[in-house]
Amino acid sequence: MDIQQTLHDIFGFSQFLPGQEEIIRRLVDGASALAVFPTGQGKSLCYQLTALQLPGLTLVVSPLVALMKDQVDFLAKKNLAAARLDSSLSHEEYAAVRQDLTSGRTKLLYVAPERFANERFLAALRPLNISMMVIDEAHCISEWGHNFRPDYLKLAGISRELAIPVTLCLTATATPKVAGDICKAFAIAPENYIQTGFYRPNLTLRFSPSTKPQATLLQRLQERRPGATIVYVTLQATAEKVADTLDKNGFSARPYHAGLKDDERSEVQEWFMASDQAIVVATIAFGMGIDKADIRYIYHYNLPKSLENYTQEIGRAGRDGQPAVCELLGNGRDLTVLENFSYGDTPDDEAIREFTAMILRQPDHFAVSVYELSREYDMRPLVVNTMLTYLELEKIISSTGPFYTTYTFLPHKTSAEIFARFDQERAGFLRGMFSCARKRQKWFSLDIDEVMAKQATSRRRVVAALNYLEEQGDLELKVSGVRRGFKVLRRPGTDEAAALTARLQENFRIREEQDIKRLGMVVSLIGRQACQTRFLLHYFGEELPENCGHCEFCLSGNAPGKSGALVDERPAAISTAAVARIRETLDEHHAALTTTRQQTRFFCGLSSPQTSRAGLLKHQSFGIVADHPFGLVKEWLESESVTT
Repeated sequence: MDIQQTLHDIFGFSQFLPGQEEIIRRLVDGASALAVFPTGQGKSLCYQLTALQLPGLTLVVSPLVALMKDQVDFLAKKNLAAARLDSSLSHEEYAAVRQDLTSGRTKLLYVAPERFANERFLAALRPLNISMMVIDEAHCISEWGHNFRPDYLKLAGISRELAIPVTLCLTATATPKVAGDICKAFAIAPENYIQTGFYRPNLTLRFSPSTKPQATLLQRLQERRPGATIVYVTLQATAEKVADTLDKNGFSARPYHAGLKDDERSEVQEWFMASDQAIVVATIAFGMGIDKADIRYIYHYNLPKSLENYTQEIGRAGRDGQPAVCELLGNGRDLTVLENFSYGDTPDDEAIREFTAMILRQPDHFAVSVYELSREYDMRPLVVNTMLTYLELEKIISSTGPFYTTYTFLPHKTSAEIFARFDQERAGFLRGMFSCARKRQKWFSLDIDEVMAKQATSRRRVVAALNYLEEQGDLELKVSGVRRGFKVLRRPGTDEAAALTARLQENFRIREEQDIKRLGMVVSLIGRQACQTRFLLHYFGEELPENCGHCEFCLSGNAPGKSGALVDERPAAISTAAVARIRETLDEHHAALTTTRQQTRFFCGLSSPQTSRAGLLKHQSFGIVADHPFGLVKEWLESESVTT
């Protein structure tokens, strides 16, 4: 069946949207590609249709469980064999997915990028015929993108390791630099980078920064015709509060955020999809993969953290081509919370130095626990993973793969029944493996290293054998104690090690600056005294030849009270009372508050592994200046340490 017939017969469409056919033909012809399409412009169809033209499995890497579930449910309605592997599956569901993969029945498998840190999963993939890997939200692989995730950076290497012939990268938000990074990582030729344009003439962009966003939002909802609405907020608590206020004022509103249980989020999503007047007050996760064409309003109750986020979120409105209004209400007080997302992830220079020195002292082959390193060096787990990724990029270490320290199994059959199905060599291998098991009530624990030594075999064979036995229903497996294995590629001398440390420190400093700069671009957009749509499109490498006529500037220009400038209302100094309290706390000499950055995070209300472990989040001084700019507090603490 050719692609036009497949489009009509399977997906029910008479024609392709812009860019779709170009991408699909390139993929079918065996070329990897990058598709930068606006939100809601049919990125998913590019790989779903292509998967039906390819002989093997299509592996789809997607960052959100809710998005994976929606896609699998959609494909199931089309009678297409799709599955997902995520933490929400029961043991029986997981086993069924594995069985379908082994039999070759599954055409599309959705997984999160973190799944590739699972050695059992990698072992299960190796024997499969994988025709294509799809990387959704591909901007996450760019170190300088707005949502860098170390797990994404490894996907290109994994694709090569598994010898996957074709890769499709998808994103709705890539600046020219980020698109270049994606193409370089996956060896995508320039002619296979397809961008369809971000311009949406049916979206009216209003910018009304308000010191009383709740009152402004209520006024807008009362003045405008009802319609499906998303109100984006930064914090979970804000989502709950605003939704409650709207509900009490007679609007059909519900909150949505990561703190809700899976079934609660699913219920809110289904409720929203079924209504043409529902209002969801949500953090940024809501809307990913939501295929609702008639969203009439998008409100940003708080500032978005970047133009990428803003563009993606407003892109969920008016997908039916009908007019929609996107209005920003956030104010200068939002800047602190958004800046702190970045400041909270930047490690201390001393922690970077000690971390690097520790890695350089390791033997030729070693393993680490991200959780343990997080606690020891006071870095969030994401930052630890980023540090290790940077050291891999510097060719100091090379990953030998993640693994689990503990395997436990519950037999469903006797050993004799299991051994009887295998030839003499394999049965002997299994006997030797089982002889290393230690019984703990019903479950048995297995030391993989002991099996490897006793059987003179590889870890890969042991794990593959255990996976196979589980697939056959011979036993049930549980794993724990994940560690990441590495080998040292080279050991720099003293001077080079110092230079390496300085580069790593600079990397984190630049990343922090880039995050703050991206937030500054949002502020620039709001106060732009020219067509704001043109400014936004230029950021993504697209030029609009004339003013749009439907943004705040084009509609109201320089009218009084419509300058749009965002006023930074944050305190310019620390109060005398707060200074006294901070000094009292510093005199307590807490071990988790030894560096200026640790102290700044603490007083600004940012948790860290060491302050959490020390129980300091309940301290009366935690967050005492949470409404102050991080830089202001840090500068004051630095001057305080000099004077004392």
